[in-house]
Amino acid sequence: MKYTKELEDMCIVKKGVDHKSAPIPEEGKWVNAKEIKDISGLTHGIGWCAPQQGACKLTLNVKDGIIQEALVETIGCSGMTHSAAMAGEILPGKTLLEALNTDLVCDAINVAMRELFLQIVYGRTQTAFSEDGLPIGSGMEDLGKGKTSQIGTIYSTTVKGPRYLELTQGYILEQALDKDNQIIGFKYVHTGKMMENIKKGMDPKEAIEKATGTFGRYDEAVKYIDPREE
Repeated sequence: MKYTKELEDMCIVKKGVDHKSAPIPEEGKWVNAKEIKDISGLTHGIGWCAPQQGACKLTLNVKDGIIQEALVETIGCSGMTHSAAMAGEILPGKTLLEALNTDLVCDAINVAMRELFLQIVYGRTQTAFSEDGLPIGSGMEDLGKGKTSQIGTIYSTTVKGPRYLELTQGYILEQALDKDNQIIGFKYVHTGKMMENIKKGMDPKEAIEKATGTFGRYDEAVKYIDPREE
């Protein structure tokens, strides 16, 4: 280590108090984090790309500084899904510092990684006060029984009003309208359940019927419309 001549000529003044860093909450414990291996926790974060045409929700489960589990969900840009596929291969097994300084291909995923890093190292994880945190595999529970992301896609104009295209329940088949043309319910097909049934050998038509349901006062409607066509 090199020092300037001006610094070398200065006299030494001893430092008095030397406090430890403030402890942060991690999985039900208070930890004085000094190294990356001192960090654990499960948390979620959102990232966006520079033109803000797409976003990423990233979920990480970190144990002893190493990412053990990653869930990458993207929306808005066609290239992001392929970037997410690569990020899913890249992230597990890396330390937080390695992941922070690795190109995760998509700006939105990189920003999400940055936001998660800040949450985790400041002790702001979802499991900060949960003893032993959550086991590896917990991230999958975010997706529900259908193992699909929770997506909402609504399109609306002043002249024709709102169109429900996809909600948590699934792909919207019909909107139910009352006498005033207001939405009172909808029919949907849960695509995750439908595909599971088809994979098990069920006839596709029957699989669609088994995964189809209604929501709200669907049966009371005076009119039904296809939100993608009408």
